[in-house]
Parts: sequence; structure tokens; C-alpha cells
Amino acid sequence: MPIDFDIDYLVIGSGLAGLTYALTVAPHGSVAVLTKRRRTDANSSMAQGGIAGAVGEDDSFELHKQDTLTAGAGLCHEDAVDILVHEGPERIRDLMSMGARFNTELNGSGTEILSLGREGGHSRNRIVHTADYTGWECERTLLDAVKANNRIQIHEHFFVTRLITSQQLGATHCIGAEALNSETGTIENFRAKCTLLATGGCGQIYRHTTNPLVATGDGVAIAWQAGVPIANMEFIQFHPTTLYHPNARAFLITEALRGEGGILRHADGEKFMHRYHALGELAPRDIVARAIVSEMKQKGAPCVYLDATHLDHHLLQSHFPTILERCLSVGIDITREPIPIAPAQHYQCGGVQTDLNACTALHGLYAAGEVACTGVHGANRLASNSLLEAMVFGYRAALHSEAYFKNVEGLRPEPMESACATSPAPIADYEAIVGRVKRTMQNNVGIIRSDQDLHTAESDIASALDELESSVIDSPEAWEAINTSRVAWLVVQSALRRKESRGLHYTLDYPNLLESEKHDTVLVAPRIVEMMGDEPAPA
Repeated sequence: MPIDFDIDYLVIGSGLAGLTYALTVAPHGSVAVLTKRRRTDANSSMAQGGIAGAVGEDDSFELHKQDTLTAGAGLCHEDAVDILVHEGPERIRDLMSMGARFNTELNGSGTEILSLGREGGHSRNRIVHTADYTGWECERTLLDAVKANNRIQIHEHFFVTRLITSQQLGATHCIGAEALNSETGTIENFRAKCTLLATGGCGQIYRHTTNPLVATGDGVAIAWQAGVPIANMEFIQFHPTTLYHPNARAFLITEALRGEGGILRHADGEKFMHRYHALGELAPRDIVARAIVSEMKQKGAPCVYLDATHLDHHLLQSHFPTILERCLSVGIDITREPIPIAPAQHYQCGGVQTDLNACTALHGLYAAGEVACTGVHGANRLASNSLLEAMVFGYRAALHSEAYFKNVEGLRPEPMESACATSPAPIADYEAIVGRVKRTMQNNVGIIRSDQDLHTAESDIASALDELESSVIDSPEAWEAINTSRVAWLVVQSALRRKESRGLHYTLDYPNLLESEKHDTVLVAPRIVEMMGDEPAPA
């Protein structure tokens, strides 16, 4: 029999969004944070560049908003962006009050102020940062605060397999989640009045990604299985500059290095970004990534180079110690030689559809951070808006949860059975299946797409899903395989439905930007349709 836990608030994921939520609701009840591996294994901790915020003297909410809208290529929800830019500085101050150590400098009058960097798409220096490991500093700060809070318990090595739902009070509610304890092999039910999905992105559906191994799209997959609509999954951001080296996995070279004056060149030293955008190296990420791919194809080269050798060596050592150390580990001294780089998958701009309070279509279920589609990013995320969005909407989810909690005091769970396989079934080669999915996504659903490639991917992924769904799914590896495949399928379905090129979605069959396509791509989950007793919404 499953082991049951009853708590007030459940958080699935231990990144910035989840920890912000947990700390905010903790004064109002007990909190359990589930993480499928260690508490520090989150995309948030790997963020290098920083947190965008209109905190500089020459900056404003309106400028930050306009830069976000421009990067989003017409699909940002303006009300969500307003919330992001206006509430963001307060969330940055929250971090500082908890002990986050951001880089500072002295202004003209000798007063210590935040040292603000600049990245692609930003019209002002507004990136609050801690050298090139800002995400880790934010994560450390929040984890320290959580450790000191006896109302919050973090449960490591718990893999959430499904959401628990109940038909009560005239609606369908999420009342917690079922999780596989990876250390004991037992199923444990965490029942809660409010549940937050904060599981991060889906980078592991691609062969080349900056994301950690835990980024297998679990939150999107379990939300979809519970009947929650998913939006804008075609917009997968590829970071233009990741280390290209045979002895190293893709490692992000932060955009802040280009913000300090790093130049993209070919092996012979030729510059090229001026041919693609007036902002050159600081153009929005989708433009820089496509430019690099185009140049690599024209030259028949596997990579291009990011040249920082002309920059002050002390600046490189003080602002980019992680990059300096990682490159040195594979024999590249960035003060003396350019860095070989190529684009790699970096960020999921779509996800579980939410409103301005991070509410999903399922009562009691919230989503924040990379797993969510809040409307902030549109068709292309502005650099360093991700950590900001995680904190802003994690906090808003917490405020709404407190009010929701009071209205469902009488909500009780119904008896349920485990979702794990109980009848004899074959054990699939999960690693091989995931490898096939990664290859087809990398080859057919990358920076430049076509209908033919997308249909090839659709067929390949459907085959992988068929094989998985007839197999035993009772281990973290098996669950990751099926989640990865389901999310890859959602990306392909979303891409097939967008008959234009916009932001991160560029297709050879529909190369133009069309006003008629200026809308979100929303996939309505089959279970929602079944519960509503209606036909699927037209694509």
C-alpha cells in the first residue's frame, strides 16, 4: 500500500520558483518540497548571466517592458510583462535581504550600487549578477532560508509520477501528487490543498543542451496527463554560444561576455553579426542563433568562435571565473584564444498554461518558472528574464494559494489506485529509446525546421511512445523516458500547427511573419475534453 503524507502546500521542484513559493506560504502551513534527485539539481542553479531588473538610474519599467515585448516577437502577454517588470525589483530586493551577494561598484559620489551588466536585446545595463554564477548564488540563498524554516521539508529522490485529482465542490481539483521514492522503490502519496509545479524545462529532449540531466520535461508531461492545457511548446530557445569541444558537453558561454564586448568570428577572424542585425552581437538570441547556423553552413564549419582576447584580463577573471576555469579544463585560455562555440538547446518558452496568478486549468494546481507558460516570454525569451519570472510568479502563486486554501478546507481525497504497471509487460531499453528521441529532435526540430522534418519527427516519436506505453514504467529511468517522449511529441505538435516563422520557430515552408498567426498555440489535453464532455478545440 502507498505511504500517505498530508501537508498543506506541496512543491514539485527545488529551483528558484519552487523555493520562492515555499518560503512565502510557509507562515500559513506545512510545506513539502519534492525533488527527484538532490535539492541543488535545478536549472536555476546553472544560470550564469543574471537577473534582469529595472533598478538602474537610467532605466525604467517601460524600457524593460518594451525590450521584453520586442524580443517576444508579438506574442508576449502585455499584462504579464507589466507584472514582471513592476514586481521584479522587489523580488530582487527580497533575495538581497536574505543574503544574496550580487556584484557591486562605486558610483560617481562614492556610494556602493549594484553593478549592472548588459545582454542581447536589452537597451540598458540592467542585469544584476554574481560574476557568472548568479543562479547558484540565488539558489544557495533560498536553500539557506529553507533550511532555517522548520515548516518546510525537502524530500530528495522522490520522482513524481502523476498528480492526484478529485471531483469535488462542483469541479476537478488537484489534491497532491503520487511519487516514487527512488531509494526504497515505494509509492508515496503527498496530499495537499495546493500544489505548485516548478520542475523546470525539457532540454534533455535534445542531444545538445545546456540543461542539466534532470531537465526531462516532467512537469509538462504530468500536467498534460492530468488534462491541463499546454501552450507555445514550439518556441524552444537555443542559446547561441555554448562551448564546442570534443572532450566536453555543451557548456553555456553567457551572453554577458558579448555584453562586455566579445565578438563572434570565423576561424580566420572574420566578423559577421553586423550583416544580420544593427545590434550585432547583442541582437536577440533567436537572430544570433540563426546567424551562427547560417554562417556555419556557408563555411562548412562545425562551429564559429567567440573572441574575448581583446578584453581586459582582470575583467575576464573577476566577471567570468566559471567560464575561464571550464575552458582552461579543456585547454582553452580565453584571454589568449577565441572560444569555439555552437548553438545548443537552452530554454523552453512555452509550457503549462497559466493565468497572471500562476493558476492552471486544474483547481489547486499552480505552475511557475520554466515549466509554465505565463505569457511573459512570447515567441522568444529576453535574456535574464527567466530567474525574474520564476521569482515573480512563484511569489504570486503563493499569494493566490493562501486565499484558495481557505476556500477548500473541507476538501478530502478520494480512494485511488497506484498508476504504476501491475500486470506483466516487457521492460524496454529506455536509454536507447530516449537516444532515438533526442536524435530526431536534434535533426528535425532544431533552429531551422520544415514540415517534412516535423512529420518525420512526429512518426519517430509516436513509435517511441507506443513502445514505452506498452512497457513497465516503474523506475525513475522509465518515467523520464516516457516524459521526455511525451514532451517531444508536444513540441512537434505545436510546431506543426504554427504556419509562419515567428521568434524561435523558423520554418522553411512558412518563412514569413503573419498577423493571422499572432496567437498562442494551445494544445487541449484529452482528459480535459473528456471531463468537459466536449469535442477537442480546433488547432
